[in-house]
Order: sequence, then structure tokens, then C-alpha cells
Amino acid sequence: MPDASLSTPATPSYEAAVQELESLISRLESGQMPLQELLGAYQRANELLTYCRAQLQAVEDQIRIIDGERSRPWEPGT
Repeated sequence: MPDASLSTPATPSYEAAVQELESLISRLESGQMPLQELLGAYQRANELLTYCRAQLQAVEDQIRIIDGERSRPWEPGT
């Protein structure tokens, strides 16, 4: 029987997506996931990763606009 969380199309928040992604990664890395669920879990993890990256990019873009430094890339420690 497939995991119900894998068929959930929407993610309520960035934090929930990260938590679900961490859980999926842990399950994938454990090697204990049934083969039938493996591909679905991998696909869901990819969806979550894409969602998280998009959310982070949106926040970074907003920060650049707020700072008025749209042309300067973010650098750690500055």
C-alpha cells in the first residue's frame, strides 16, 4: 500500500516541506523502503526539493529588493 504522504500535492509551508523532505531522505537512505514505494518517495522528495529551492529564491529576491541591491549577489558573512 503506497504511503499517503507521497500523494499529497500541496505543501502547507516551507518548514513542513523541509520536515517531510528530511523524513523521506532518512527513509530512502535507510534501505528499508519497499521497492514499490521507492520511486514515489524519490519523486516526492524531488518535488519538495524544487518547492524549497523556489521558496528560498523568492525570499532572497525579496531581500535584494528591500536592500535596494538587486544587482549585487548575496555573499555569506556580509
